[in-house]
Amino acid sequence: MKTPKWFLKRGFMAILLLPLSLFYLIASKTVFAFRKLHVYKSRRPIVCFGNILSGGVGKTPMVREVAKFFDAPVVMRGYKKSKETGDVGDEAKMLSNDGILVHVGDRKSNLVLLNKQKSNSPIIMDDGFQNSSIKKDVSVLVFDEAIGFGNGFLLPAGPLRERKSAIQRADAIILIKRKNVARNFALPTDIPIFTAKNSESCPFDKKTNVIAFAGIGYPKKFFDNIPCRVIEKISFPDHYQYTDEDINSLIKKSKKKNAALLTTEKDWVRLPDWVKKQIKFSALDIEIEKSFYDWLKGKVNDNINKKS
Repeated sequence: MKTPKWFLKRGFMAILLLPLSLFYLIASKTVFAFRKLHVYKSRRPIVCFGNILSGGVGKTPMVREVAKFFDAPVVMRGYKKSKETGDVGDEAKMLSNDGILVHVGDRKSNLVLLNKQKSNSPIIMDDGFQNSSIKKDVSVLVFDEAIGFGNGFLLPAGPLRERKSAIQRADAIILIKRKNVARNFALPTDIPIFTAKNSESCPFDKKTNVIAFAGIGYPKKFFDNIPCRVIEKISFPDHYQYTDEDINSLIKKSKKKNAALLTTEKDWVRLPDWVKKQIKFSALDIEIEKSFYDWLKGKVNDNINKKS
């Protein structure tokens, strides 16, 4: 589904849904406590990248950079599998296209498999901060400065999976810097905070008219940062599975307006093969400050030494 408008700004719908947020809080805390009864402890260090918002913050690109840095495997659920993504999900397909070894499905089963290998390199977990059944050696939360905590409410009244106090379970935070900072957004000062910068690329020249479309959590982030001559912006629900009718409609619109079609890399991997040559994606470049890698390498090495 599309990210509800009230996730970013408090309004009537957010207030109306607040009673359901209480039920969500009780249910999530119950599940969290139950999972802690059977905790899996990995021989290899587990570095978890998560968030306390319901998605669209920019976590998976961070996973890609760190997995490449350590030459490490990634475990993830593989959300919204389809034949276009090889039945592994768009995020997993995106990572595997970069040569990263991705294990999709039940996390515990994949961790057991990876721990049978002789390697002591870390295992990167994409999401799972709320999964207490797996012990993480390092937990990193990702925040986008422009989104912050959204409207500050728990699901479904807002985007928060957990209360803000859950941040204290993290070992570090990566903050994606933006020109515009969300209101009332303040992070704890007793946890290491590292910064990152995102920049979108444009595969067309400056004179080319572009129709941009995206089916991600917060498409406005993509639209606002494309350095292209965008004449129209079209939003789809997060992880949207494009139909032939959708694609033909986009192609028809682009021909009528004499414009090129552009989307995100995550959307592009969900497109059927027959149209991928006609539609280009904006490559996302991420720069995480060097001190983060130094910090993380130290934490991983400390855990390897403890477990050896």
